[in-house]
Amino acid sequence: MSAGGAPVPPPPNPAMSFPAPRVTLPAGPDILRTYSGAFVCLEIVFGGLVWILVASSNVPLPLLQGWVMFVSVTAFVCSLLFLGVFLSGMVTQINANWNFLDFAYHFTVFVFYFGAFLLEAATTSLHDLRCNRTTTVELLLSDNQYNINVAATIFAFVTTACYGCSLGLALRRWRP
Repeated sequence: MSAGGAPVPPPPNPAMSFPAPRVTLPAGPDILRTYSGAFVCLEIVFGGLVWILVASSNVPLPLLQGWVMFVSVTAFVCSLLFLGVFLSGMVTQINANWNFLDFAYHFTVFVFYFGAFLLEAATTSLHDLRCNRTTTVELLLSDNQYNINVAATIFAFVTTACYGCSLGLALRRWRP
């Protein structure tokens, strides 16, 4: 009883006061049977190829390709974590609006990867540019580096397209 004589209401049940997680994608291995799960797997594979190809070119232009490396490595790790959360079923345990988080994640990575693709394409386009060294004039990119950067540009485009498709699917789930 309180001072006024009215009974004190019982404390709220914490299990009842928090809404259930909102997710429309399946948890566990069933995520791999959806288009979204397939696109995340493709993002991981092609993003890993971008990372490997840019690193194997010895990064001749660190100002441009440093951002490409940062984006590709960060997106690779975050996509692995994102897929791991769904595969492990933790999405049903963590109270969040997973549909919005899916959309926000893919929007952010799509924007960053699009920029990385443009920078990688710019690096590749500088193949014929000659650099004035102290004693000689050399090509900025050797033929081998050029070929590697062409492949990295193509895979960066494909990865960007995969993130764009995932973004479109996430938008449909978030705003039906």
